[in-house]
Amino acid sequence: WEGLKRTKARLDANNSQPATNPTWPGGQPAPNPTWPGGQPAPNPMWPGGQPAPNPMWPGGQSGGNNMWPGGNPSQPTAPGGFPSGPGSSGPGPAMPAVPYEERLPMGIYDKLLITIKGTVKPNAEKFTVNLSAGNDIAFHFNPRFNEAGRKTLVRNSLIGEKWGKEERDGNQFPFVPGQPFEMKILCTSTEFKVAVNNSHILEYKHRITNLRSINKLDIHCDLTLSDVRVENI
Repeated sequence: WEGLKRTKARLDANNSQPATNPTWPGGQPAPNPTWPGGQPAPNPMWPGGQPAPNPMWPGGQSGGNNMWPGGNPSQPTAPGGFPSGPGSSGPGPAMPAVPYEERLPMGIYDKLLITIKGTVKPNAEKFTVNLSAGNDIAFHFNPRFNEAGRKTLVRNSLIGEKWGKEERDGNQFPFVPGQPFEMKILCTSTEFKVAVNNSHILEYKHRITNLRSINKLDIHCDLTLSDVRVENI
């Protein structure tokens, strides 16, 4: 009997069911198979490394505002400086052009100061500053550099298309061809006072007494301008 039992046991072993986890050729696999090159992480590795949540674009990390070639743009910049537009500084103001014209909305009044900065042209013959009321000229200021070989300051008024009597002065002539100057015209209730390079040179009594009607400033002829200002002192 013992021999029969051993024979039956061998037969039963040969005809039994396979194990729950069969043996595969080359060995039993692990619960998570191994991929070629190693075990994958929860987020697979891309060629060159693991991508960040926001992939890197050429030149850097792309955020809400992508990087443009050369850097991330900010507000547009005007040539040579900061963004241009209303209220911005930007480049410095342009030089006033000659002939120059400026409206004076409130006309002329006491303690109005006009400052004119410029340079006389090297070959200057004359230049003119006019304060006008419509077609009339209340104050015509006209330095002449070579009037019959002489230098003279001419002042006058044009009223009703007729020039009045000239006022002339050849003793004080502060303007020099090719040189800068600063001229100030102070308006009072009775006259214009003129100073050049911080020296008072003349007065001119009002011939048009309706000062509020004098509402335009003109500058022209042989000079360049760097600044013109109208202010109340």
